[in-house]
This record gives sequence, structure tokens and C-alpha cells, in this order.
Amino acid sequence: MDVTTAHTTEGRGRLYASLLDTIGNTPAIRINRLAPKGVELYVKAEFFNPAGSVKDRLAFSIIDEAERNGSLRPGQTVVEATSGNTGIGLAMICAAKGYPLVVTMADSFSVERRKLMRMMGAKVVLTPRAEKGLGMYRKAVELADANGWFLARQFETDANARIHENTTAREILADFDGRRLDSWVTGYGTGGTVTGVARVLRRERPETRIILSEPANAQLLGSGHVQARNTDHSPAESHPAFEPHPIQGWTPDFIPQVLQEAVDDRLYDELIPVSGPDGISWAQKLAKSEGILTGVSGGATFAVAMKVAERSDPGAVILCMLPDTGERYMTTPLFDAIPEEMTEEEAALSRSTPGYRLE
Repeated sequence: MDVTTAHTTEGRGRLYASLLDTIGNTPAIRINRLAPKGVELYVKAEFFNPAGSVKDRLAFSIIDEAERNGSLRPGQTVVEATSGNTGIGLAMICAAKGYPLVVTMADSFSVERRKLMRMMGAKVVLTPRAEKGLGMYRKAVELADANGWFLARQFETDANARIHENTTAREILADFDGRRLDSWVTGYGTGGTVTGVARVLRRERPETRIILSEPANAQLLGSGHVQARNTDHSPAESHPAFEPHPIQGWTPDFIPQVLQEAVDDRLYDELIPVSGPDGISWAQKLAKSEGILTGVSGGATFAVAMKVAERSDPGAVILCMLPDTGERYMTTPLFDAIPEEMTEEEAALSRSTPGYRLE
């Protein structure tokens, strides 16, 4: 019997001059088994970016704009403080363009992130976890000042929100052209995604509610406490509402200047806190029920999107950001319950036939 598959592909219809040309145009994917009945819930899967996260967009924008305005010289070393994804994106960009990269990162973040950056040629300088995000930020500033390196300044640069205004937001508009989009849900790290996308949605899809989330035990925005800043807009001190949380990539111990625009201009309609355990639980459910592998930040965003979906009227359409892949969380609590060795059930399956058994 002749059996053919119903799934075919035809190629992208173009050849790429560089890996960097593949950044963006990530898909919005419908959730079929977990979404409440009558609600259309989609996720924007940023792990389709070449280095696996939404921060590929930011990394490209920082380097591209710095090259264009002359602030980054050929061969100059780039330095940045990062919890991982921006550093991984910068490592990819710098490797492709030939820039040395030094990353400063608190030693509390996952080991695989260090290895990924080092694999692409970056040097990773660890800072004490007790000094939190501000410590790794200040170390990057020290190194830049001492060596004349280019400081990427992801938390302050205009290139951050601008890339999301020009790419992420445009993709959302195109994907939902002629369709409802009742709510868009995101978390924040630097604030670039929410600020850049919200600029466009406020103008062109004002009916879309913008839902922002942050860790329940580190509600910097929810506290209402104003961030102290230096004259260059960098944080002057740690925010008093910050506590360590397991949602890596979200909410450093200060409110970034890029995010401040979203606060000042009321670019979000609702702020919903989410716990780290909820983020882990929903990331695991996404993997087991939908085959979608995302990290704790993606799980946390999805947890909030599910809350929004459950209270929505039938016919509502919701889009949720998934910032990265789950593979860079292997040494975090996300995988603590995932065994390395065979379970009893797996061992019983092995014993159920006579051959090739691992004793």
C-alpha cells in the first residue's frame, strides 16, 4: 500500500547570507489541550530564534546600532551583565561578526548558560550571588571603564525597545491581521519587549489589553516604590522589594530604565504576579501536554495567560510570550523532578522482553 505523509515542506524560498538574518519571525502557535474551552490561546515561541531566546533580537539590535553610529569600533571588546539569554545572544552575534565578548553574570544562574557562552568564544566573569543583579551590572561597568570596552547597556539603551517595536510588534500585527486579539501577556527582564510591543499595540490595536507579570515574591512594580537612579539612568541601588526568585531572566533587583517608559506612559493595563513554583509547574505541563519546551520564565508567563484565559468570555483570543527554550534550565528546579535513571515503570518495560536489558 502506498502511504504518503500529509505534512510536506517547500523551503523558505530564500538563502541566508548569515545566521543573523534568521533572527525574528517567530511563530504564534495555538494551545490545543491546555486552553480553556472556547478560548483561543496562542504562544509566541521565541525559542525559534537561532540562539534560542527573545534576547537574540536585543543582542543584534545593540551591536547593529553601535556599528552604525560608530560607538563600537572594529575588533573592540564587548562587555555586558546578563542572567544568560542576552549573553548567549551577544555571544552568537559577536562570534558571527568577530568581536571579543566578556559577560559578567552572578553565579546563581544555570551552569549551562555559562557553557553555551563559552562554547561561542565568550569569557564569563562570575560575580557573587549575594551582590545580585546590581553586582554583575557594576562589574561590567568597571571592566568597560578600566579597559575601554564597549558596554552594551541592555537595561538603558534605546536599541532595546526599538527592536521589539520594529520586529516583534510587527510580527504580532501581521499574525493577527483581521483577527481578534483581546490580550497580550508578557513578563519583563529589561522591559524591552513590553515597552517596544506596547508602543505599537497602543497605537494600532488599542482594543488589546496588555498584561504584564512579575514574580510574586519580588513585586518591584507592584510595590509602587520608585527606583533610585544615577544621572546616566543606571540604577543607583537595589530595589527594596526585590527577593531572590527562580524565574531566571525576569526582574533583576532594580527597575531598568527601558521598563520605566512602560510604567510612566501606562503601557500595560494590568499587573499580575506569579509564583516561581507556578512557573515551573506550567512549563512542565506545556512540555507534557503540548510538546512545547520552554523555560521557567515561559512557564510563568503562560501561568498568567491561563489565568486571563480562564476568566475570559468565550471567543476571546490571547497571545502569550515564551521567551526561551527549556534546555538551558537543565540544572535548575525545572528539571529537579525529572529522573536521570530508569523509573520503576521503565525498568518493568525493560524486563517485559528478554533482550537488551540494562541490569
